[in-house]
Amino acid sequence: MHPLLGGLQAGLYRLFLALILTCFMLPRPALGQETTVIFLVRHAEKEAQPVDDPALTAAGRLRSEELAKLLADTDLKAIYSTDLTRTRETAAPVGRGSALSIQYYDPSDLAGLAETLQTLGGNALVVGHSNTTPILVELLGGAPGGPIDEAAEYDRLYILTMTAGEVVTTLLRYGEPFRQGR
Repeated sequence: MHPLLGGLQAGLYRLFLALILTCFMLPRPALGQETTVIFLVRHAEKEAQPVDDPALTAAGRLRSEELAKLLADTDLKAIYSTDLTRTRETAAPVGRGSALSIQYYDPSDLAGLAETLQTLGGNALVVGHSNTTPILVELLGGAPGGPIDEAAEYDRLYILTMTAGEVVTTLLRYGEPFRQGR
């Protein structure tokens, strides 16, 4: 077996266990209260060129396919992405798997996107950037953690569970793991 595939299977297994444990730790909504789950990721690994709008690398395409597998049964209502090649390509496999079209958002209006997500009334995926994703998490009432390492961190998956104004943040990793200083 290819070493990368073995690592991906182990990563999927760890993520599956983390999701199961998270389900038991989340507060249960009262009868009639709707729960919305927002999944937020930074785009997957990108090429070095062109600098202004690079495509995904082979590793990035593999990561985006893994994201689609992870979210296959999440009953998404919407997928949001900035209108750049790397974010569109990260979101595309999820869109194909869910038969949803990607809606583009302006990364300079994160407050507007946060308002849209809070009133959506359903689960959503947001694909952004290292400098916008933690800000959006915070605008939604979640805990963003530390900054995303611009050079090498592509595996952070935020899961914001929103029920009756309460937000629970779960931070998971998916795909090839990020190693500080790599």
